[in-house]
Amino acid sequence: MLLKRTCDIAGVLMALIIFAIPMVIVAFAVRSTSQGPALYWSQRVGRDNRLFSMPKFRTMRSDTPVVATHLLGDASRHLTPIGSFLRKTSLDELPQLWCILKGDMSFVGPRPALFNQDDLIAARTAQNVHTLLPGLTGWAQVNGRDELAIPDKVALDAEYLKRRSFLFDLRILGLTAIKVAGAAGVQH
Repeated sequence: MLLKRTCDIAGVLMALIIFAIPMVIVAFAVRSTSQGPALYWSQRVGRDNRLFSMPKFRTMRSDTPVVATHLLGDASRHLTPIGSFLRKTSLDELPQLWCILKGDMSFVGPRPALFNQDDLIAARTAQNVHTLLPGLTGWAQVNGRDELAIPDKVALDAEYLKRRSFLFDLRILGLTAIKVAGAAGVQH
């Protein structure tokens, strides 16, 4: 745990050096192309099912209902002009570095559920996945991302719980870089 936390803090500091200017550009682009704030803060479920606030660059219009994207029906009609690009490149996720620095998240772990995704929360709790710190990326993300059904996602999260190690986290981070470069698994 101490090694993982130390790596998370060091990783965030490096990422902030690398991505500070791109984050300013993205924030300006979001504000210039749509009404509302650059950041969208959502209530997410963290370790031990505790709620925390997680920021993302806003990719949806301000009047979009607060539900998982797959429940919106035609999610693409809710996207901002640059929303699809931000999602495909995962640039919308960069503000979550704040949550890693704060200790609400880690670089690797199960993606944090929305507060109202009761089925996902219950399934993860039944598999003890709720004991893990959520991550910016995870084993489920590199094995399907948005394409996974909840039972498949939870099975991969439970597998991560059993297999977690420093080397496994490095493997997931490497696979994440490959997936992000190819925009794999992003539906909207």
